Amino acid sequence: MCKQIYSVLLLLFIHLISFSAYSSDKISTEGSPQLSIKFPKIIIADIATKISIVTDDINHNSIKDDSVWIEVNKQPILAKLDEGKIIFHHIFQGKEKIQISFQSKSFTSTIHPIPLWLSIIPPLIAILMALLFKEVFSALFVGLFSGTILIYSYQEASIFSAFFKAIFAISDTYILQSLADTGHISIILFSMLIGAMVNLITKNGGMQGIVNKLSKFANSPRSGQFVTWFLGVLIFFDDYANTLIVGNTMRPVTDKLKISREKLAYIVDSTAAPVASIAMITTWIGIELSYIQSATVQINIDESPYSVFLHSLPTRFYPFFTLFFILMLVLLKKDFGPMLKAEKKCRQALNTENLSENEIVASELKEVEIDKGTPTRWYNAGIPVLIVIFGTFAGLVYTGWDANVWNDENLAFGKKLSHIIGASDSYLALLWSSLSAVLAALALTLSQRILGLSKAVEALVSGFKTMLTAILILVLAWALADITKDMHTADFISNSLIASNVSPYLLPSFTFILSALIAFSTGSSWGTMAILYPLILPASWALCHATGMSDLDSMNIFYITVSAILAGSVLGDHCSPISDTTILSSLASSCNHIEHVRTQLPYALTVGGVSVFAGLIPAAYGVSSWIIIPVGFIFLFLIVKYIGKTAE
Repeated sequence: MCKQIYSVLLLLFIHLISFSAYSSDKISTEGSPQLSIKFPKIIIADIATKISIVTDDINHNSIKDDSVWIEVNKQPILAKLDEGKIIFHHIFQGKEKIQISFQSKSFTSTIHPIPLWLSIIPPLIAILMALLFKEVFSALFVGLFSGTILIYSYQEASIFSAFFKAIFAISDTYILQSLADTGHISIILFSMLIGAMVNLITKNGGMQGIVNKLSKFANSPRSGQFVTWFLGVLIFFDDYANTLIVGNTMRPVTDKLKISREKLAYIVDSTAAPVASIAMITTWIGIELSYIQSATVQINIDESPYSVFLHSLPTRFYPFFTLFFILMLVLLKKDFGPMLKAEKKCRQALNTENLSENEIVASELKEVEIDKGTPTRWYNAGIPVLIVIFGTFAGLVYTGWDANVWNDENLAFGKKLSHIIGASDSYLALLWSSLSAVLAALALTLSQRILGLSKAVEALVSGFKTMLTAILILVLAWALADITKDMHTADFISNSLIASNVSPYLLPSFTFILSALIAFSTGSSWGTMAILYPLILPASWALCHATGMSDLDSMNIFYITVSAILAGSVLGDHCSPISDTTILSSLASSCNHIEHVRTQLPYALTVGGVSVFAGLIPAAYGVSSWIIIPVGFIFLFLIVKYIGKTAE
């Protein structure tokens, strides 16, 4: 496998040195204004490219509709005049010659676009290296470098110049670009604040107090996993908050009960997004409604986006089946595949001093050790955690408040709350709640004189430090996502799979798989939804009518396709080692990231398969969700019962 990867990289490198780059230039005449031809930074084959011709004439008098002649491969191109700027779009199929003429002067250049199929290389290399070498930093970096070397090799005449620019672009372009996003900065700050809070409530004995309280209910591996699952379902309004709070809170409990970190990470990861994707009051609502609305406008459907959302809820099979599947694993005390091995190893490692893993476990358990004599009062941790939970909810309501919606007598209370939270700023809500929780934890610690000010601040700073590794992974993952966006990776996957004619009844299943593949490659469920909703929803409506289906049947397929895009993106996000939520789950559970992905993958694919064959296909043919969901539950129960084995 290693030799095959290196062979692919070598062939790719040889391919890169075999072409010439495109360029931009100016057309100038004596005493007349100059025209600057502006190409985009990246030109991808089979993707519409916008090219601008700009004059430096302030009055824009020199350019007329017929004063500039544009040809590509000797074919005239239609251009648009806009305030002295001529804009035209062209889809380059391959190496093409472009000629622009103006006042007896002409500009000629050969455009060599990046083949669209190469866009799959960066995420593919990152994913293969992560799974093969079990080291995510180098995998993400090599994936980033493969993307930048592809981009700059098609811009620079020299491969050596391209090499150095590609190296520098990783930091000065893509990493900086990912850090310039306010949403990303908010996630980093929230993660650091949560890490600081968790470390402080650990050092002040509050976490141990929670452990002591939960131990009354979580006194066995099964009950411990059930409490973790229940908390994951309870914190339904945001997947980031869910992951970090549940993972950090339950880690000492599950360690004590000999539950593997891999199992904890799986439960945390597989309750966060599924719950957030089906609850009607979550931070996902706003983005979903905006995507649905953009699609309904294209096809002239009068139904409101919220109504479409509600009609699609019963067919979101993957989230429902995932939550039930976890519950069956817990109640039946069974596992299979790599997770079973991880659970057995955890049971044995914590009982056998001679195993090398025991040293790793012991070093990790030092994170939750407290000084002797420290009081273990549960409320010293419970109050800050509750502040995060209810503070986030209050922040969502505050930032999304709309008096007109609240006073609308035609809307039910649930719909009012959903609209308000859907329009909220989740990042601000998370920042406010996490900072408030840190301040509350500090006040509780100092007021009870559990720790002095210097030790309390030291605990907070130490909590910040524990997040640095995960933050670095997040930044690299975001940068790689930007690479895939610039190179139109999602378009390549979509075009490849959509090229063949698909039956309307198979479209939801096809969409589910396509969505999962894109989310797996890009590591972003929201990014996948942003790509596929405006692409697939209008296509599904047109396809249904093209085959003679009625409006009623077409709407049924439309609703299921809405669900399939979201559910597939959640599945792909669960499976992807470059997903930020998957990384956060590993972080919050202190689990090796690649081990988390490796152990979670068989479970996610199992539920995904049941979702397709027992869910989406029957639903498309008109079978009611009231029948499909119980049947799907039965299938999952039988799989766990007869394939799973106990780790005891």
